Amino acid sequence: MTKLSVNINKFATLRNARGGNNPDVVKAAIDVQRFGADGVTVHPRPDERHIRYEDVREIKKIITTELNIEGNCTEKKFVDLVLEIIPTQVTLVPDTLGQLTSDHGWDTIKHKDYLKEIISVFKTAGIRVSIFVDPDINMIEGAAATGTDRIELYTESYAKQFGVGSRESGVAPYITAAQKAKRTWLRY
Repeated sequence: MTKLSVNINKFATLRNARGGNNPDVVKAAIDVQRFGADGVTVHPRPDERHIRYEDVREIKKIITTELNIEGNCTEKKFVDLVLEIIPTQVTLVPDTLGQLTSDHGWDTIKHKDYLKEIISVFKTAGIRVSIFVDPDINMIEGAAATGTDRIELYTESYAKQFGVGSRESGVAPYITAAQKAKRTWLRY
């Protein structure tokens, strides 16, 4: 079953640009849930340019649905935060330090051993794990071998195709990836 988790990072970006606490990201998380979303997603980064680590702690206090924390699990500060908060889900994204935005998924073949190890850490803590991957069959198969519970598909190639090419050709790799994930018991 498809569920909606709303990423509230842009509220924090706007707040940080203005200074102060307007918009209030905790209120945004409350409203997201009140308006019917199944969850709230945050993606804290080391430079705290949008969601701050303290925001995540405050949001955790008011969560009545699911909390998904996305981020780079190679950063100790991120791993420590996730293990402190114990969200419903952690989504592992292969960002580099200072990266403006996520621009690719994990190479699940090259990083298989690392992913298996870090996924085990989170699953032992009772946290559902998702990993961010490109819509590539090899990466889907590699993801299944890591022990992850779910995947999130990186969608830039679809976004680029949407306005200039055929929508069908843009979405085709995602359909194939989703079918492969379903056959390997992954949720997407």
